[in-house]
Amino acid sequence: MTLRELVSDAEAKLHTSPHPERARQDAETLLLHALCQNRAWLIANWDEAAESTTVETYTNLINRRQTGEPIQYITGHSEFFGLPFSVGPGVLIPRPETEHLVEEVIRLAATFPNPHIADIGTGSGIIAVALAHALPNAQITAVDCSPQALAIARENATSNQVADRITFLEGDLLSQLTGQKLNIIASNPPYIPSTDHDSLSVEVRDHEPHSALFAEEEGLAIYQRLIPEGRHHLIEGGWLVLEIGHGQQPAIEALLQANNYREIHFLPDYQGIPRVAAAQLA
Repeated sequence: MTLRELVSDAEAKLHTSPHPERARQDAETLLLHALCQNRAWLIANWDEAAESTTVETYTNLINRRQTGEPIQYITGHSEFFGLPFSVGPGVLIPRPETEHLVEEVIRLAATFPNPHIADIGTGSGIIAVALAHALPNAQITAVDCSPQALAIARENATSNQVADRITFLEGDLLSQLTGQKLNIIASNPPYIPSTDHDSLSVEVRDHEPHSALFAEEEGLAIYQRLIPEGRHHLIEGGWLVLEIGHGQQPAIEALLQANNYREIHFLPDYQGIPRVAAAQLA
């Protein structure tokens, strides 16, 4: 069997997967992963015979994808803010929408000479690592309650050569930052209402960690804690920057106002949905 035939067979199989519209793309991506090659090499070698070990490895990858397992978990890699990241079942897959949060933090950080920034619920470390890469004068603290997530985050900090500028702490929200004053607190917390579970794609609901996705109180439970707690850890004039869910702007704005934040503003994602909330401590 040639590589071309192998991909064609895999494509046909993936047409029965939860995402048939990506069958061809996924089939090619997973073959390149199995071969540790790029697309240019594949085009030049389409009609070469596939080795038996390649067929076996590739078949296993396609079987996993057919169940709806995310490509990023199968390959172990994803990209965020132009940087490479390792990902696995214990952490969320990076979303492009989160880049808006990073961009806003970078903009706000320019108002401080040597900003101390905390990434709360760091997961795979994408926010902390992207900020450390973009802000060489910043001190970054990354917090997560999951030891598994922190291990992946440390790996990503090392591979992106910023490990010496990020402090990783295991704990719940701001509990490990007692006595510290921060210029910026950033967070992409769980914000999907638990009642929305069945409406999500198989990739998300069956494979990504629920603790990083879902929150009680219509998705607002973490914000109801983090927004008031942030007041005790920000300097005067410091900023709280949050990723938020669809339709949550009114509730988040009310929470921020009730806790005496000012300069409250929201930034849209690529679909025009309010996705990032930013507010300054009065």
